[in-house]
Amino acid sequence: MMVNALEVPAGLLLRRLAEKLRSDYGNVVRPPHWAYFAKTGVYKEKPPRDEGWWYVRAASVMRKLYKAGEPVGVETFRVIYGGRERRGSSPPHFRRGSGSIVREILQQLEEAGLVSKVPGAGRVLSPKGRSLLDITAREVMMELVKVKPELSKYI
Repeated sequence: MMVNALEVPAGLLLRRLAEKLRSDYGNVVRPPHWAYFAKTGVYKEKPPRDEGWWYVRAASVMRKLYKAGEPVGVETFRVIYGGRERRGSSPPHFRRGSGSIVREILQQLEEAGLVSKVPGAGRVLSPKGRSLLDITAREVMMELVKVKPELSKYI
């Protein structure tokens, strides 16, 4: 029985995948010069504090593509990464996330061969990307089994 990316805790998977993207694909997947000063949406007050947030977001985009199983476009990702804008005494409203960040990440993942474009529909994970996620999920599960041996029945 094979462990997939949806059967392990997302937080652990994303951190491990972000490390792999940084080390193995760091020449292609890397934050642009403006990424350390940009907010991730109009509803945010400040840019992210985490130094490696770009890689975590790229890992998150890959997991979302894995989960969807069908082409997903930039506008859909803008909704996924959107949030509530607080407007003082006025009621809050939903605002979409940054399209530039998602677009740049998708282009980088495409250049790395982890994502492929479906004309007119969006992007999907390539077999290489799916394999990377499954291998990473298995590594995370093996670590979890060391901590809790009763999880070994899921491997």
